[in-house]
This record gives sequence, structure tokens and C-alpha cells, in this order.
Amino acid sequence: MTRIIFMGTPDFSVPILRNLVKEGYDIVGVVTQPDRPKGRKKTLTPPPVKVEAEKHNIKVLQPEKIRHELDEVLALQPDLIVTAAFGQLLPKELLDAPKYGCINVHASLLPELRGGAPIHYSILQGKDKTGITIMYMAEKLDAGDILTQEEVHIEDRDTVGTLHDKLSEAGVKLLSETIPQLLAGKLTPEQQDDTKATFAPNIKREQEKIDWTSTGEIIYNQIRGLNPWPVAFTTYKTQLMKIWWGEKMPSKNDSPPGTIIGIDQDGFVVATGNTTAIKITELQPSGKKKMTGEDFLRGTTISVGEKLGDEDEKNN
Repeated sequence: MTRIIFMGTPDFSVPILRNLVKEGYDIVGVVTQPDRPKGRKKTLTPPPVKVEAEKHNIKVLQPEKIRHELDEVLALQPDLIVTAAFGQLLPKELLDAPKYGCINVHASLLPELRGGAPIHYSILQGKDKTGITIMYMAEKLDAGDILTQEEVHIEDRDTVGTLHDKLSEAGVKLLSETIPQLLAGKLTPEQQDDTKATFAPNIKREQEKIDWTSTGEIIYNQIRGLNPWPVAFTTYKTQLMKIWWGEKMPSKNDSPPGTIIGIDQDGFVVATGNTTAIKITELQPSGKKKMTGEDFLRGTTISVGEKLGDEDEKNN
């Protein structure tokens, strides 16, 4: 039986590991990131893949740097290593060890969106499609030869959360189809065209702040491209306000960007840098829970003519 080591860390990886177990592969070990402090109480929390592996009594390794614990990984004598959002590059000694190589489940149509946040960038850039790529791992980030790919359509109302789930499901299906062909020697790897590569580095704090001088389309993509994490934000009376959802709507109002130009029962409308305004319908004021626009308006005196985002952020 083929001996497989699975490497992954977040929720995206869990269905992929679960399906490998379901399909009867011999999972001889799972490698994931160390437990990390989480939440306001900084509780030490295991990564989702560790929780799933322990349900199946699979040996778990959690190296801070995998290159420093190679012997323990190699001792498992894998025929194949499968990674999915693991979070570390593999050293050459490990890439060369398994008989069938090391393959990765990547959430983009490579060579587009190489890097750690391909799902976020696919929405931030307003794409109408992305996909899953199964590829050989290489020493250079996401640059290995492609084995198989599958497109996934992005709906206009998709968020990072909904697209994440679609891609994870597509990854399960494509990997399930790919491994038998790989083991049978029926796949011909295709080299990536590096000249067509684009990149999706991890999201930075400054990318979360809404610039109301941008077009309504860009702001709309920013809101859904950061939902449910890390969530776009603006400021209102110097207080941080997270924006969870907004609707695009046409506007002939020529007020400065960020100005509140309308209020109705379920939200308030904000001017942008073009004729597409954004109606905020789900938000989270500083120090409070997420709420609907209707609930927010019920407990505030916000009014037309006030501005968002024109003062420095005061707190988080």
C-alpha cells in the first residue's frame, strides 16, 4: 500500500485529509504547524488538521521549521507526500525522498496567484474564475510542474469564506482523481510559464482599510475579498468600524468620497470615488459584536452628510 505523509494546517486542508483517509490510503503521518495562542485569552489551540488527524489516530508532527526535523519525517518512509496549505516550503532532501514525489493542492490556476493568499486575491482582483491546481512541489514557492487543474467559477456575491469552501471541495475531488493516475504513471507534468506568473502574498494591515476615493467596484471587492477574515474596516468619528457587507448601487450624488449620502431601514449609503455607491448593511462598531445595518441604525444618531474614514484610526 502507498505510504502517504499529509502536510496541512488550516480548515482548507481538513476535507482533503479526511478524504484520503476515507479512500483507504495508508496515512503514515501528518505534519502541521505547532499549536498557537488564540483568542482574547490566548488559549493554546491546535491547528484544525491536527484535530482531524487525531480523530483517525494518525501520528502528528509539529515542527516549527521542518528543515530542522527532517530525520523524523524521513523515518516515516513516505512513497508520496501531499501538502495543502501547509505554510512552509519543503527542503530539497525531502522533495527528493518519496518515490512518487511531493505534490501540493493549490487554490489558484497556477501560474496565477502564487503565494499564501490566492483565495483573497482572486476576489480582491475581481476575477470571475479561479481554480485548483495539483502540482509537484519545488524549492521555489508554487513554481513546480502542473499535474492537473480544475476551474471554479466566482459568483459576484462570493466571499473569501464561500469561495474557500468551494475550492476545498474542488481540491478533494481533483486530488482524488489525480493520485491514482500519478501512481499509475499516466500523467505528464506541464512546466509553468513563469512569465505569466502573478502573486498573492499574505494580506497586510493597510490592505484592510477602505479607501473611499476608490471606485465602488474596488471597495465592494475589498469588502467581500476580506470576509470573513481579516475583514475590511473604516473609521467613524475616529473609532474603528469593521465592514462585513455592503451592496453596490448607482448614485448621481457628487458628495466627497466617504460621505454618508443616504439612510434607509436596512443600512446607510456611502459615496465612493465614482458613481457606484456602497450601502453598508452589515458592520461591527468598535468594541461591539457584528450587527445588521438595521440594528446599527436603531442605536445610533448617524446622519446624512457625516463622513467615514476621514480621521485617523483610534483603536482596533
